[in-house]
Amino acid sequence: MISGAMAAASESSPRLVVFGEFYLDQIFYDLPDLPRLGEEVKTQRYAELPGGGLATTALVAAQLGTPTAALTRVGQDALLSPAWQKLADSKVNVAGCDFSTVYPTARTVCAAYRGDRMMITHDAINKRLEKLLDTAAAARVLGSARHIHLACALWPARPWLSAIRRLRAKGITISADFGWNPAMFRSTDLPRLLGELDLVFPNKLEALALTSEPDIKGALKKLAKWAQVPVIKLGARGSIAVQNGKMFRAASIGVHSVDATGAGDAFNGGFLHGHLSGWPLAECLRAGNVCGALATTGAGGSSVLLTARRLRQLMGKTKSTAGR
Repeated sequence: MISGAMAAASESSPRLVVFGEFYLDQIFYDLPDLPRLGEEVKTQRYAELPGGGLATTALVAAQLGTPTAALTRVGQDALLSPAWQKLADSKVNVAGCDFSTVYPTARTVCAAYRGDRMMITHDAINKRLEKLLDTAAAARVLGSARHIHLACALWPARPWLSAIRRLRAKGITISADFGWNPAMFRSTDLPRLLGELDLVFPNKLEALALTSEPDIKGALKKLAKWAQVPVIKLGARGSIAVQNGKMFRAASIGVHSVDATGAGDAFNGGFLHGHLSGWPLAECLRAGNVCGALATTGAGGSSVLLTARRLRQLMGKTKSTAGR
């Protein structure tokens, strides 16, 4: 059964659909040190939040005013979780989601230390997640969508190629952030897969690994041969992208970072809000940078609190450049 708040959220027609894995995140942050095996470290800072690229990207985009839906699979236990309820409370449409009676909701334990983090995850529920795209409930949600963002590992590649081509046939534009996936990076299907995407959002390490290039400009140049608009996230150094052979770069804003978990996914939410609002690429980069930076100032990327008006104000404090 879906709660009243969730039912209300399901009534809106989304422009953006975020598809991927949902996690119940248990985050330990402000650690005084990292424990070695057999050791224990204590901290006074802890949070339970919605996690994964799906939750953070959807929450940021919806908060900024983009009508957004989430498509994912969770266990029945999610219905009792404040972390799951946060999606509906933020007006994210969850009508197309699947509630499994077999598996529990995926969970991740995050340990954040000095601006970085390590994670342990249990996610048996996410196996063959692409099949969710073919359900009648998902089709109803996708019917009004202009864009779908795939916040998950597109692996194995061939089933995903078929799924993405079916989405393209419906006239939906597609972006992806598939995270760190060495098996995918080595696949001979990778160029074909990226060629089906309008936007792709790797971070610096992922971009270097999937292109086998020694530097960012080389990685960006190779990615531009595959995806229409590749965007590389550079953390505190901002972001860089290519569109129609022209390179764009945008700076970030200075913040006090306490937890980098989900910062890249928050960037995606801000960027896609700008993209679906018709903003130029340079402004989309700046919007993503602001959202990504603010996501590091609290526990988990979904802790960002930002209105569209405030986003515009902060974007005014950044700059972007363009060149060949």
